[in-house]
Amino acid sequence: MDIRPIRTDADHAAALREIDRLWGSAVGTEEGDKLDILVTLVERYEETRWPIKPARWSPIDVLRYAIDEMGHTQAELAKVIGSRSRASEVLARRRALTVDMIHAISKAWKIPADLLVKPYKLVEMA
Repeated sequence: MDIRPIRTDADHAAALREIDRLWGSAVGTEEGDKLDILVTLVERYEETRWPIKPARWSPIDVLRYAIDEMGHTQAELAKVIGSRSRASEVLARRRALTVDMIHAISKAWKIPADLLVKPYKLVEMA
């Protein structure tokens, strides 16, 4: 087995071609083992070469995304967290999400709770 570290984009491209050739190899065979190793090397190279920066979305941005792009509505949010006024206040950043609200939203809308527990600024009331 001739496997070397992936250090350049050319090495990466060659490893991807070899993975394509080996795809579907049986587990436990020499080709299957080579496939597993190459996939691990490629993943490591890609994580280093093109790191994904964590999203800088606030919990309210996540809720807005769920409403605008995932087909949810503010009325649904109101049902999930208790009232229309509460939903309006949360979306306007006048009320913070509580642990109970986060749990309910996460369960109902299948949004990971860790996206909703980040700190964010509220609008100051005059």
